[in-house]
Amino acid sequence: MAWSEILAPWMKIGTRGSPLALAQAHETRRRLALVHGAPEEHFEIVVIKTSGDMIQDRPLSEVGGKGLFTRELDLAQLDGAIDIAVHSAKDLPTVLPEGLVVAGFLPREDVRDAFIGGAARILMDLPQGARVGSASLRRQAMIRRLRPDLQVELLRGNVQTRLRKVESGEFAATLLALAGLKRLGLADKATSILPLDLFPPACGQGAIALTARTDDATIRADLAPICDAETGFALAAERAFLNVLDGSCRTPIAGHAVVAGDHVSFYGLVLRKDGSEAYDAHAEGPVKDAAALGESAARKILAAAPADLLHF
Repeated sequence: MAWSEILAPWMKIGTRGSPLALAQAHETRRRLALVHGAPEEHFEIVVIKTSGDMIQDRPLSEVGGKGLFTRELDLAQLDGAIDIAVHSAKDLPTVLPEGLVVAGFLPREDVRDAFIGGAARILMDLPQGARVGSASLRRQAMIRRLRPDLQVELLRGNVQTRLRKVESGEFAATLLALAGLKRLGLADKATSILPLDLFPPACGQGAIALTARTDDATIRADLAPICDAETGFALAAERAFLNVLDGSCRTPIAGHAVVAGDHVSFYGLVLRKDGSEAYDAHAEGPVKDAAALGESAARKILAAAPADLLHF
């Protein structure tokens, strides 16, 4: 049957409504239309408001963690209102509800963090006591580790909201994922890029995850051509690391896997919230063992770190 003869959408793509989430959904739709030779309008984008979008005045750790950005999308999938959901991989819980599965990941963007400074172009040049905003416990802890003199405070909201609060002078600076800025055409807002050796990223940063119903083999097969195997191996290591450490927005955790051919190298880091302590671990091996490597690195940290580091 020709695509022009199909009246109903072939696939319903669920997404949050933020500009970045919509950019990721549109990227997914473009890739699907291209590989399947179909018009983009046959892939309907369905916007679903999540609890995380509605709660802006408190840290995620106080109101439910990562699931706040996925719960309503999960329910819509399980109810059949949408066929797939598009997520920022770093916001996706390591354990999905029964009946859902990660179908794959789009090719990964730049994993680094961007510094957006109004009072200085780089973090180390900020005036003593300057107010820096971030919603990420990982970023907050790493800022405090490098600059314990700064006032690090909660800054929630979408990318544009955070940029405006720096531009207005309400905050001297903020940190954002470079991948998100690039997807929004806002990479020029970064005043500097933070090096990976000082600022390893969140597990999954820069990757777009696609979830589907476990029993929907047709949809999963339709998604397969746009999913990137290398990103999948890297995320297998990172998500396994996070899962062992129970990473649910209560502890500052970083993790980054690099794939080269059939080899994967993983680095993980756990910090105390005030940045005063940090424990890291490396693991490397064949890509087929990616998840086991992430788990191994997490267990090394659990063995070395004090018991209260991950449970406070």
